Amino acid sequence: MSTIFIAGCGYCGERIARQYRDSGTGVTCMVRSPQRAEYLDSNGFATMTLVLDDITTLPPLDLAGQTLFYLVPPPGGGTSDQRARNFIARMSHGGTPEKIIYVSATSVYSEADGAVVTETSPTRPETAMGKRRLDAEAAFSEYGRNVGVPVVILRVSGIYGPGRLPLMQISQGQPLLNEEESGPSNRIHVDDLAAVCCAAAIHGNGGDIFNVSDGHPSSMTSYFDACADALGMPRQPRVPLNEARQRMTPLMFSYVSQSRIVNNSAMMHKLKITLRYPSVEEGLMASTG
Repeated sequence: MSTIFIAGCGYCGERIARQYRDSGTGVTCMVRSPQRAEYLDSNGFATMTLVLDDITTLPPLDLAGQTLFYLVPPPGGGTSDQRARNFIARMSHGGTPEKIIYVSATSVYSEADGAVVTETSPTRPETAMGKRRLDAEAAFSEYGRNVGVPVVILRVSGIYGPGRLPLMQISQGQPLLNEEESGPSNRIHVDDLAAVCCAAAIHGNGGDIFNVSDGHPSSMTSYFDACADALGMPRQPRVPLNEARQRMTPLMFSYVSQSRIVNNSAMMHKLKITLRYPSVEEGLMASTG
């Protein structure tokens, strides 16, 4: 295995870094804040602090002989991911990596009205965030074709795990959509996502796209209920769809109004995955101790 470069070494990236470090593989973690870099330094990781919003401040990036995991979220606003494009532009001035794993999102898919989506389903996202994710997919894929580097894309559903449960929404009693109006949504535990990322570096080929979920969709309403129950907190109140549009934040409403079942069979079979937490119930037990 080549050495590892993790751009955006946060909630999931740190788990990837620890898996490789514990196996004896060299890891470099790129982060945005000096405080985060100091924390990772204290845990024995080589770090690099870069803010990708301004290309004029970025040095050339030499990733020769390394496997790149790119987990930096897109910036707010617009329909392109300028952070990803700035990273690629500076990477183009150095040695090319051996492989790129781009962690995208299932928001790139068209609205499915509760239907099953596979990796070949249409990608005409309605949300700006979905459009930015699709733009980054295109940018990394173009770079890979131009320089002959295999690029693997992971389209990830909602991530949850320790410290990443909707505690604020539950404690504030923010409204949820009526169960009968809440369509299917999809999730993956962060530890399973980290394992999928590492498996993609081994088994993924250039041009591969994988949906990432636990394969057990449920409504956002039932997920929040399960979280409240696991945390020992009261369940949130219910509102109809027309009221939800007025009372929820635009981001939350975009989550609850999306309705699709993400097929994860390609991930399971080609990447040879055995999930530690194949259901939310099991994942929540490991996230609320």
